Amino acid sequence: MYHPATHSAPFPSASRLALAAACATLLLAADAGAAQRAQIKLNQVGFLPGAQKLAVVPGDAQARFAVVAADSGKPAFEGSLTEAATWDLSGERVRLADFSALRTPGSYRLRVAGLPDSAPFAIQPGVYRALDAAAIRNYTLNRSGIALTPAVAGAYARPLAHPDTRVLVHESAATKARPAGTVIASPKGWYDAGDYNKYIVNSGISTWTLLAAYEHFPDWLGKLALNLPESGNGLPDILNEALWNLDWMLTMQDPDDDGVYHKLTNKAFDGMVMPEQATAPRYVVQKTTAATLDFAAVMATAARVLAPFDAQAARSQRYLAAAERAWRWAEANPAVLYRQPDDIHTGAYGDKSVDDEFAWAAAELLISTGKPAYRARAFAYRPTAGETAPGWANVGMLGWLSLARHGERLPQGVEAAGVRKDLVALGDRLAGRWRASPYRVTMTKEDFVWGSSSVILNQAMMLVAAYRIEPRPEYLHAAQSGLDYVLGRNGPGVSFVTGFGTRSPMHPHHRPSEADGIKAPVPGMLVGGPNPGQQDAKDCPAPYPSKLPALSWLDHMCSYASNEIAINWNAPLVYVAGALESLQR
Repeated sequence: MYHPATHSAPFPSASRLALAAACATLLLAADAGAAQRAQIKLNQVGFLPGAQKLAVVPGDAQARFAVVAADSGKPAFEGSLTEAATWDLSGERVRLADFSALRTPGSYRLRVAGLPDSAPFAIQPGVYRALDAAAIRNYTLNRSGIALTPAVAGAYARPLAHPDTRVLVHESAATKARPAGTVIASPKGWYDAGDYNKYIVNSGISTWTLLAAYEHFPDWLGKLALNLPESGNGLPDILNEALWNLDWMLTMQDPDDDGVYHKLTNKAFDGMVMPEQATAPRYVVQKTTAATLDFAAVMATAARVLAPFDAQAARSQRYLAAAERAWRWAEANPAVLYRQPDDIHTGAYGDKSVDDEFAWAAAELLISTGKPAYRARAFAYRPTAGETAPGWANVGMLGWLSLARHGERLPQGVEAAGVRKDLVALGDRLAGRWRASPYRVTMTKEDFVWGSSSVILNQAMMLVAAYRIEPRPEYLHAAQSGLDYVLGRNGPGVSFVTGFGTRSPMHPHHRPSEADGIKAPVPGMLVGGPNPGQQDAKDCPAPYPSKLPALSWLDHMCSYASNEIAINWNAPLVYVAGALESLQR
């Protein structure tokens, strides 16, 4: 994900922009009309049989609804709509249809007299299997330093790009042992977002969330077959994918002082070209406290998650040793914040405070080492006012999730009851928002920011954590609504995941999807979603359809503020889909 203050992405030629603008204007006019016309909005992928099942219907609709077979139109369920209410964030007056009692597997549409039928959706066990697999495989398709063969990538195969075996040490990262211009190797890893750079801070939360998804729900995520190059090696595929980035992260720790470089990057964003065409020199830039602590947290987590698959324990021990060395560097350098060098114009991922990073890293190290020395920091985190979910700049709640999950691994006399109580209180707060929302979502105006789609999924992740402590149905219902939102029950009425649902993004801000000549974008990518900040408006030839928070989304490759993809956004999609498959039937 690009940092708004530093985004400067080149776009295609003027002729292509003119054509894109003309096409986008027509599409937007059609979409704006569609938004104003009555439409039924729901999860366009579907529901597990035991899940809550809701749809949003225009407020002036008749009071009754039916769910009908998608092929024959035969009624399968009938019910009454709720009273109409206005969702100020989209300006819509809406009713809700609740068809949770329908549990019979099949393909259906929701029907209300006088309205077009809804998009088709499924009710069936394992309904999110393909979604979850595609969301993880998106990391595979965004790997750096590998040739993706047709056997693995299908139509999205591409040559080797960015081997990163000759990366330069930038002046901001120079030391006596590694002066500016030193050549190092830093291969593998994932492209961060729509660009081809690699950032430790964003890799941190992304990799951790994949590891946590497996750690929390191994029966589901450990069995997903992903057709990776490494498949069949005895390791669950999701962990194979995480390893590709873990291997890269290890190379970002300076062996001479144990600090961690903030990012590996070009000096400026590449144009809209394929990875193998992006050949500008690459640099490791500045060591920072945030990057070093994120690294420590992830390596401590990886050490325990991968230990059962590590017969000689060498890999796990290496991870844990690297984590503790990084912690010591951070303790000696507790406030080295990222400062963008004058000649670097890519994502900053800057952070004003690292208290949350200290707490997260301490929590993971306390759990994985059992050393009481980490106790005080591990339990020191307190969220800021209004904070309801983790994000790359606010990682303290990740520590909460681990502490609540691993009470049995804590040293004798150390108790996580307070953290569990905090998680339940957060669950109550989010459930209260959900109940009060005419759309039945946990989002408020403040949540419609850059990457809003991931905000609601991270909130859903916290609701899942609360549910596992206190299994109150409304926690799980609200988490389900988070997934429903990104799959179609939202203001624009689209699935924000490429390749899933009847209407999904066709023009994400993602260089390979723009440059590969394939009509359909790479599947399984979660786009950022509505963002009334519209920080890209000056760069876009097409206008946003609305300034209302819940409608401020543009399906155009120019819209890096609402239609980009990012590894940290896909991660909670993986987690939440897996959690719902594991906790509901």
